[in-house]
Amino acid sequence: MRVLFAHGFEGGPSGSKPTFMKEVLGWDVTAPVMSELGWDIGKQTEVLLRRIDESDYDLVIGSSMGGLAAANASSLRGDSGFRVLLIAPAFGLSEAYTSRLSEQELSDWKESGTRRYRGFELDIDLDWEFMEAAGRMSWPAPGHMTTIVHGRLDDVVSIDVSRRVAEESDLVELVEIDDGHRMKGCLPLLAGVASELMARGP
Repeated sequence: MRVLFAHGFEGGPSGSKPTFMKEVLGWDVTAPVMSELGWDIGKQTEVLLRRIDESDYDLVIGSSMGGLAAANASSLRGDSGFRVLLIAPAFGLSEAYTSRLSEQELSDWKESGTRRYRGFELDIDLDWEFMEAAGRMSWPAPGHMTTIVHGRLDDVVSIDVSRRVAEESDLVELVEIDDGHRMKGCLPLLAGVASELMARGP
């Protein structure tokens, strides 16, 4: 199984998910550094598009913001022959940020051009382009057969966004599990979910 894996905003190419895919499932995994071109969703989607244009993959898998990038890549490369597996994808990224920040905070960010982001592991400055790209690319329509695995207990990205995407597209199936955003519980399910996804017609 040739896999292109997109890690989340604070993840990395050697995280638990791609490591499990390589070492336990024996998949051939390409896992780029998603921030190699920048932090916004447009640049992270471009990271995947460059890999897709260079090589053939059976499956494009993305987690959290990497899932949103994978969905955008799917919408832009609908003629490519891969399937898509999204793990707690960050659809609705723009709305997530605008709901967490005040109008003044958003105005200050836009006026200054940057805003400091402090996360679990990251401490970086985000350009305003982060929000502009999110405004354009928060709700892509996947162009391939797609399975989403999302936890009902996710308090970072609500499962409601994945339910919306699944309801709006005949290409998308949603698998709901009792898990939080880190989605450790999805690892034992990956082989079965991927097998069913690859077997779906046409």
